[in-house]
This record gives sequence, structure tokens and C-alpha cells, in this order.
Amino acid sequence: MSNATDTPKEPRNDEVAKIAELIADAHVCMFTTNSEGRLMSRPMAVQKVEFDGDLWFFTKRGGRKVEQIGLEPRVNAAFSSKSSWVSVTGKAEVVHDVQKAKQLWNAGIEAWFPNGPEDPEIVLLKVHADGAEYWDTPGAGVASILSFVKAKVTGKPYRIEDEKVDL
Repeated sequence: MSNATDTPKEPRNDEVAKIAELIADAHVCMFTTNSEGRLMSRPMAVQKVEFDGDLWFFTKRGGRKVEQIGLEPRVNAAFSSKSSWVSVTGKAEVVHDVQKAKQLWNAGIEAWFPNGPEDPEIVLLKVHADGAEYWDTPGAGVASILSFVKAKVTGKPYRIEDEKVDL
């Protein structure tokens, strides 16, 4: 017998939009895979597409990431900006799709793969996000500094927005 708590919560559009907003300015994330119980992180460029719950990355066909994802598809992508941090969890899959590679292609990727999107050594990693957590400071720059000073003066803790989202 199941009840309402057994059913995964559908993300609200505003929750997905908030995650999209927070990762929009991030050009690089720390991408974590699991290799025989050992977590391994490396910087990777996330491709600029409208975040709908999926993240896209280019990588080398014979790379360790591809092997690790084949054995354990659970991954994490951690993003950081001046005033926010986002951790996205999900399952990755290796995608062999030249058309999608052409769609996502940009000058930054060309620096890593000079033979273009049809290079047989290129594969895409698609991360199907199933959850995210973010920390966002209220207002960047001066507003954050003022909030920090206020916390020190009043003795009340500095507050940041901390939310968990099921995707």
C-alpha cells in the first residue's frame, strides 16, 4: 500500500527556474564520478542549454569518466559563482549523437576537440538530474557584505537561502 509520501515530488517550475538561474553564469563545474567506491572530481565545462533537468558535457570516448559512468552512473555536478553554490545529483549516460554535438558545439569545445563535432573520439555526457541543493546569498557583493556586518553586530547568524529540490 502506498501513500502520498511514497510518490516523488514533482519539481515546481519556479524551483527548476531557480536552479537554472543559479547555474546560468557558471562556465565550469566540478564533475564527480564514483570509481570503485572512490569519489573523483574534475573540472568540466557545462554546455549552455536551457536547464530543464538535464546537463550536457563533451568528453573523450576512451576517457576514465566514460568507463566510470559505465560502471556507476550516479554523478554530481557542483557549481559556484560569486554569491551562490549549487550541487546537482543525477544519473549520467554516454550519448553518441553527432547532431546533438553539432547543436552544442562552441569555440570553447573546439579548443579541446580541434577536429570538430564529427570527431569519432567525442561523446556527450547527459546527466539526468534527480535532485539539487543550492545556497544563495541575498544580493551579491555589497548587500552580502552588509548582511555579514549586520550579523556580526547583532550577534544573529548570517543567513543564506538553502534549499533542496527534487527534480
